[in-house]
Amino acid sequence: MKKLLAIFGLSALTLLQFSCSSSSDGDSSPTDPTDDTPGPGTNEVDFWLTNNSGSVRLAKQTTVLDFGTVANPQPTIEVSDTSVFQTIDGYGYTLTGGSVEVINSLNASRKQELLQDLFNTTTGIGVSYLRVSIGASDLNSAPFTYNDLPAGQTDPTLASFSLSNDTAVIGLLQEILAINPNIKIVATPWSAPVWMKDNGSFVGGSLQTQYYDEYAQYFVKYIQGMQAQGITITAITPQNEPLNPHNNPSMVMQAGEQANFIKNALGPAFQAAGLSTKIIAYDHNCDLPSYPLTILNDPGANPFVDGSAFHLYAGDISAMTTVHNAHPNKNVYFTEQYTSATGSFGGDLKWHLKNVLIGSMRNWSKNTLEWNLASNGSWSPHTNGGCSDCKGAITITSSDTYVKNVAYYVIAHASKFVPAGSVRIASNITGNLQNVAFKTPEGKKVLIVENDGTTTEFFNIKYNGEWVRTSLEPGAVGTYVW
Repeated sequence: MKKLLAIFGLSALTLLQFSCSSSSDGDSSPTDPTDDTPGPGTNEVDFWLTNNSGSVRLAKQTTVLDFGTVANPQPTIEVSDTSVFQTIDGYGYTLTGGSVEVINSLNASRKQELLQDLFNTTTGIGVSYLRVSIGASDLNSAPFTYNDLPAGQTDPTLASFSLSNDTAVIGLLQEILAINPNIKIVATPWSAPVWMKDNGSFVGGSLQTQYYDEYAQYFVKYIQGMQAQGITITAITPQNEPLNPHNNPSMVMQAGEQANFIKNALGPAFQAAGLSTKIIAYDHNCDLPSYPLTILNDPGANPFVDGSAFHLYAGDISAMTTVHNAHPNKNVYFTEQYTSATGSFGGDLKWHLKNVLIGSMRNWSKNTLEWNLASNGSWSPHTNGGCSDCKGAITITSSDTYVKNVAYYVIAHASKFVPAGSVRIASNITGNLQNVAFKTPEGKKVLIVENDGTTTEFFNIKYNGEWVRTSLEPGAVGTYVW
């Protein structure tokens, strides 16, 4: 565009007389009465769109986007790689036992097609981070741990420890790692073995202090057992939602208890076993940053802890920055947010992009994980008392059919374009244009933008002193790559 200006001597005012409109199904931009583009140039920015209605889903647009030097009065998102923030570990979902069950119900060709689409970094969306449960989560068919005993019995030497109830999970993880061997995995328990708990139940209760050492060895045996199957556990959290006693399974672990468990048992056990698996504290909502801060402020627990993990069923995502600023040498992670079976595609797309994906990234998170990877058409399997309306990113409706839901696209707008090792770089929020920017290891710039308003937004992307003009419909998300 700047070359055409020089050749024809066109002024910005003259160019305001020109307009262009979309003619392709892949084009998102409606006619802009102030469009100053004289005609198609060489495309310099790839633009991938999902709109609020879901009629366009992660579709590469044919609109020509080229940088120029003509300023205009529209809002501008300025991207700068002179300011660098956190390094990204990845994006993904929780591979629950229920997810494994329904994915394995697909016939061989469909299953391979789905796995390639999810995990292939060249032809798929390149999911790079998974969360798994240590024992059952509430999205298993039934609760279990790796050391279940008849009532009244104990096993302090863990002689009965076995991963046999997770054979299917191990098998699917091995298939996934064959597609992408670099995937990171965070593992978390929903409950300790019930004989270690003060109520003898899968639901609620707390870990008895007399079993701290045994429970620490339970983690060690899990990590070593998974490693023996070729599966490296990158990190663990000591307890999923430690302040939620109502799920099945679940276990309460107060902040002081978690600090004591880490510094007196878990950390020393990992150290003695020579494990490099990271310990990440908390793993619950953004409404109580005092919980992870209690652990990070404990001089005995702090050296063993890599950082803190968060969900967003309560509180504000800015709590992650609060914790980061208090301990900038420690990491923060976003490990769970669900989409409901009763939610709408557009409503969930808009909220999750703004708060979960963009929100966690702008608040120092090294990853973003949506909740359940896959479920069947009745939002199962789940335990008795587990989540009955948790919509998977994938719904599997038969042995030959699956559907991609909104959580698939929430993650895909980052995972496909922002590989592990990318860094977040500076970008400003202007008006309703929620956004976050990255620089990849290959040097590409990636900008994810969500229009949080109710009308179409025309705006500029500015980088290195030049502008490119684009637009997004209300509630739409665009990923821009150059």
